[in-house]
Amino acid sequence: MLDRKFILQNAELVAENARRRGVQCDVARIVHLEQQRLEKLQLAQELNRQANETSKGIGKAKDNDERQAMIARGRQLREEKDAAQNQHDELEQEIIALQTVLPNLTHPDVPDGGEDDANELGFGKTPKPQFEFQPLDHLELGEKHDLFDFEGGARVAGSGFYFLRNAAVRLDLALQQFAIQFLSDKGFTPVATPDLALTSVLQGTGFNPRGPETQIYSIENTELNLVATAEITLGGMMSGQTLDDTDLPIRLCGLSHCFRTEAGAAGRASKGLYRVHQFTKVEMFAFTLPEQSDQVHEEMRGLECEIFDALEVPYRVIDTASGDLGGPAYRKYDLEAWMPGRGESGQWGEVTSTSNCTDYQARRLNVRYKTTGEKGTHFAHTLNGTAIATGRAMIAILENHQLADGSINVPEVLRPWVGCDVIQAKA
Repeated sequence: MLDRKFILQNAELVAENARRRGVQCDVARIVHLEQQRLEKLQLAQELNRQANETSKGIGKAKDNDERQAMIARGRQLREEKDAAQNQHDELEQEIIALQTVLPNLTHPDVPDGGEDDANELGFGKTPKPQFEFQPLDHLELGEKHDLFDFEGGARVAGSGFYFLRNAAVRLDLALQQFAIQFLSDKGFTPVATPDLALTSVLQGTGFNPRGPETQIYSIENTELNLVATAEITLGGMMSGQTLDDTDLPIRLCGLSHCFRTEAGAAGRASKGLYRVHQFTKVEMFAFTLPEQSDQVHEEMRGLECEIFDALEVPYRVIDTASGDLGGPAYRKYDLEAWMPGRGESGQWGEVTSTSNCTDYQARRLNVRYKTTGEKGTHFAHTLNGTAIATGRAMIAILENHQLADGSINVPEVLRPWVGCDVIQAKA
């Protein structure tokens, strides 16, 4: 969340930033409530001081009547202090609720607008394929090669779940192995994370686990939730910790299953593996010093590009517009892969994103760092970025690497794990 002192000192800027992000929030009310909170705090402190003075004077009372009067006065002051403190606490909770809704500040280079207003920054090394045949989409390719079973998945867990079969299993595991090895070689520590996290951790990373519009699966009668991304667990891993500045940046790559309700998602562009309730993802995450976060963000974007260049997948890089950033992100880049099977003649589809969240998540999670030789602590910066979400990466690979006979070239970097150069069409 944003620092409260910053909000109060920059109320107009914060309100304008919220408008730019398309978030409805009442900054003026935060300022008004904070004034009331301070008044109640001062009142509670003054009443407590008077009650203490009265208590000290009881032993000096001239007679029993004066003593009883002072005892009654002290009791009244304590009750008034408790009432003022309760009012203060109610105001504090209301302020926190409003403060939590406020989005992060926005990088000055971020374009204004919504999904269609993003800036196109560049393209990958692999050009769009020029097919001399009518390409199949990944579901048609899956049927030809017996790769997916959505009907069986629906019988077991409901619509939006699926079984991977045959070469799809090898391809899914190959993508995980490739991403983990690639990032390990780049200095990231590989971590296999829990698939569950406490509500407080989800809230700390900026997710809304229990609201009416949530995309999170919650475990009934517990404070646990299925995670939508390893960003949640990797961020929560350091919650409440104070790090040494000399240890930063800390670079992690987390392997987890991801679970999302995808409420309201429909349409041809969302079919098949593109928008499902469960998938596997390798996620980059970093804790940095404030002056390091912009550089690490560019590094993560570059790593995502290297990964999809190595997979020989055409993609474009998008600088996400302000209204499409989400609450925690200060700036976000997306990689959109070319997917020949989307739409009549192919469409771009998001396969990765990387966000610099500055100190927004760290304030909620209370992740701090200390500088050697200096007093006090400061909030760290956090960043996250998709290395590979296996389902969407698989779509891009299958559709872009298909051949006229229905067979599929396996990207060279994945062949050691897939065990073949070509997924052959069945006779």
